[in-house]
Amino acid sequence: QSLCTLRGCCWSPQSDTNVPWCFFSSSHGYRVDGRLQKTQEGFQATLTRLSSPSLFGNDINTVLLTAEYQTQSRFRFKITDPKTQRFEVPHEHVGPFSGPAASSLKYTVDV
Repeated sequence: QSLCTLRGCCWSPQSDTNVPWCFFSSSHGYRVDGRLQKTQEGFQATLTRLSSPSLFGNDINTVLLTAEYQTQSRFRFKITDPKTQRFEVPHEHVGPFSGPAASSLKYTVDV
């Protein structure tokens, strides 16, 4: 049996050390709105916020998930506000990915 706080975090101690004790219920977060759109690099999806308590406030109701299968062992995802451009910290060693999605992946992605 689990105990959930007002903010939606549930606490359920488990004997298995690989299972997190604190988690959010399935009614918390975002849901995929429509279908995943395949891209050359991976996929994109529009996510709509579920009506659950806010953790930090000023939540964005609709966000864009952009995913890239960059290499066999590297998956990159980015969540952005599709309506408002926001500042992103520049990084001198990280450039935009240019290329088709990798194949023979060593990981799986479930959305």
